[in-house]
Amino acid sequence: MSKVEKEKLMQLADWIKESRNIVVFTGAGISTESGIPDFRSPGGIWSRFDPNELTYQNFVANPASRRKFWEFYRENWKESSGAQPNSAHRAVAALERQGKLTAVITQNIDRLHQAAGNSPAKVLELHGTMWEVRCLSCNYYYPWKEIYNLLEEGKEVGNCHQCGGLLKPATVSFGQSLPAETLREAQRCSMDCDLFICIGSSLVVYPAAQLPETAKNSGAKLVIINRERTPLDGIADLNIRGEAGEIMTGLLELLEVSPE
Repeated sequence: MSKVEKEKLMQLADWIKESRNIVVFTGAGISTESGIPDFRSPGGIWSRFDPNELTYQNFVANPASRRKFWEFYRENWKESSGAQPNSAHRAVAALERQGKLTAVITQNIDRLHQAAGNSPAKVLELHGTMWEVRCLSCNYYYPWKEIYNLLEEGKEVGNCHQCGGLLKPATVSFGQSLPAETLREAQRCSMDCDLFICIGSSLVVYPAAQLPETAKNSGAKLVIINRERTPLDGIADLNIRGEAGEIMTGLLELLEVSPE
C-alpha cells in the first residue's frame, strides 16, 4: 500500500471513530479473495455464458433458456460452495461488534457476510441469495444441494412439488425487480447514515449503485474502496485503491480492533 493510500486509510479511521451510523455497501470485489468468481472480470463466468440468454423473461418463457440457466448455476455452485469469509468480511463484522454499523447492503449472493459474523438482520441482500431455490408461484423452499445433485446426475429440474410452479434460485436475475422491501430499507439506511463505505463494487449496476449517491446527497461522507476506478469516484469524499482484504485489515489495525 502506498504512502498516499495509508494516509487516506488514517482519514477513514478517524471518520469511523467520529461516526455514529455507518453503512457498508459491498460488491463482488470483497468476495473474490474468498474464491467467489467475479462475473465481469476477464476469465469470469460471463466469459463462458451470455448474460443476455439468462434473463428472467427468458427463464420464465423458454425451457431451453431454463436448461442453460441451470447449467450456469450448477457451475456457479460448484465454484462457490467451499468459499469462506476473508479478512475483509471479518473486518466488516468487527465494525458491527463496535456498535457503529447500521447495515451491510450487499450486491453479493454468497452470504459470506453472515458467515463472517454479521447479524442476518443487518445484511440487506439486494440481489438475493444463491443458497436457496424457491418456487416462483408459491415461494416453497428447496435446499440448493438437492437441485445441484439432480443437475450433477444429468437430470432436469422439475416443477414445484407443491403447486407445479417454476423453481428458480432465490437471486435477482437480469430483467427481474429487486425485492421491494429490501430496497426500501436500503434506501432508508442510506439516507440516515453519516458514513457510507463502498467496498469492492464497480458501481455500475442500478438501482443498487444509486444508494451511494443517496447517502452523499443526504449528507453522509462517501468512501469508495476498490481496485479500479468507478463512475462515482468524482463525488466521493475519499477513494482508496487496493485489495479489500489488505485495506480493511489495515483499517482495523488503525482502529485497534480485533478482526475476531
